[in-house]
Amino acid sequence: MSKPFSEADFTAQITEDRSWRLKEISDLKVAILRADGNLRRVLLRAMITICYAHWEGYVRFAARKYLEHIALRRFQYGELDRQFLRNYFLPRLATLSNSKASIEDRCALIDEILTSTDRRFTRINEDLINTKANLNFDVFRDICLVCCVALQPFEDKSTFINVVLLRRRNAIAHGEDTFVDIKDLDVLTTQTIALMRAFGDAVENQVVLKVYKAA
Repeated sequence: MSKPFSEADFTAQITEDRSWRLKEISDLKVAILRADGNLRRVLLRAMITICYAHWEGYVRFAARKYLEHIALRRFQYGELDRQFLRNYFLPRLATLSNSKASIEDRCALIDEILTSTDRRFTRINEDLINTKANLNFDVFRDICLVCCVALQPFEDKSTFINVVLLRRRNAIAHGEDTFVDIKDLDVLTTQTIALMRAFGDAVENQVVLKVYKAA
């Protein structure tokens, strides 16, 4: 896939990625409603894993494309929201905290932080958008922070993400005989789709409104 150089490129790419995911969820839902009892039970379990997979995959894809779009524009950190400079140093801070760095080394890092606003953001640190194959609400919160996306619209979805999607998906992935009721189908699909749309809209608004730039 080409790089998201323009705003239109970015919008097209995250929309295209979401569209095939939504179609797969929709197609599976139709198959479930048409299936007989035994097949329906199997397909409902499959729906849990598909919904979780697309939730995780889309968040990772959209977040990466968002950061890639900004990196391609080669802004100085001083021109961007302060979170981008934080992102640049977060891995270094983690390494430093796990080492026996001297006071001199720690002071050198602080000096580097204080004098780095003229550096340019040109590369994505993949570790900062790592869903860890376990996109619970805490991991999602971290990705929102890295991308400067407001968490508030998603706060009431933490139980759905952690319990309905992730816990059930893990149980099924680990071979447990988890039952999924047909009555849960509409909530499962509509909530998953709504979450994906909301996150996509959030990063798209950041790009269109250029909220990622320093005030």
